[in-house]
Amino acid sequence: MPRYKLLIEYDGTPYSGWQRQANAPSVQQSLEAAIQRFSGEAALTFGAGRTDSGVHATGQVAHFDLPGHWTGLRIRDAMNAQLRPEPIAVLEAEPVADAFDARRSAVKRHYIYRVLDRRAPAALEINRVWDVRKHLDIDAMQRAADLLLGWHDFTTFRSADCQAKSPMKTLERLEITRDGEHVLFGVSARSFLHNQVRSMVGTLKKVGEGKWPFERVGEVLEARDRKACGPVAPPGGLYLVKVDYGSPAEQSSEDAAEDEA
Repeated sequence: MPRYKLLIEYDGTPYSGWQRQANAPSVQQSLEAAIQRFSGEAALTFGAGRTDSGVHATGQVAHFDLPGHWTGLRIRDAMNAQLRPEPIAVLEAEPVADAFDARRSAVKRHYIYRVLDRRAPAALEINRVWDVRKHLDIDAMQRAADLLLGWHDFTTFRSADCQAKSPMKTLERLEITRDGEHVLFGVSARSFLHNQVRSMVGTLKKVGEGKWPFERVGEVLEARDRKACGPVAPPGGLYLVKVDYGSPAEQSSEDAAEDEA
């Protein structure tokens, strides 16, 4: 059966997350309903990242199988027509080899977390940023963030509901930059534990506010204790922005399948 790859963006605010839920709307459910409406076929979609409730995406990737012969343009336009007025858009669609798996074939995920740190409250970016109302020291936060890079036991930054078999992950990038009144946390890894990115951002905010010295973040990591973590940042500031795919030798890893940031 032909397989298709989608590039998707969505506003996660009205959804319970990517994954289908029994009694709540999800991005996966909306996509599958759109496919059935235009094609008459029931299809299962599989996403590269199981984004949590309220988390957004500008570069989510998914795949599904569908009988018949469809062009990518036809699928893109038909799905977008059926998705209206939901805040989900299929940016690209294309046929791919049967071996492609949006989640298991991924070799790196890239997230951005957006913080608004001006004194005045957000008016146009509600549920799009973490509105902290306090200026953050990005240099101090970057020194702390550097302590998290590499292969570590990230138990401290792991949700109690995380289903990953191991807390060991390799954090490849955690870069903090300023864009006017916004602070951006750019984070990259092969995969993440549930709530890992939001937990790291919430912990680094304590440093940015001057409440914690940057060295404490290393101590928090080594504690391997969820109670040592700072507050979990709200979901509205988190965006899945890109997913990378590599050669077959880089794929087929169980670690790559566990992404619930």
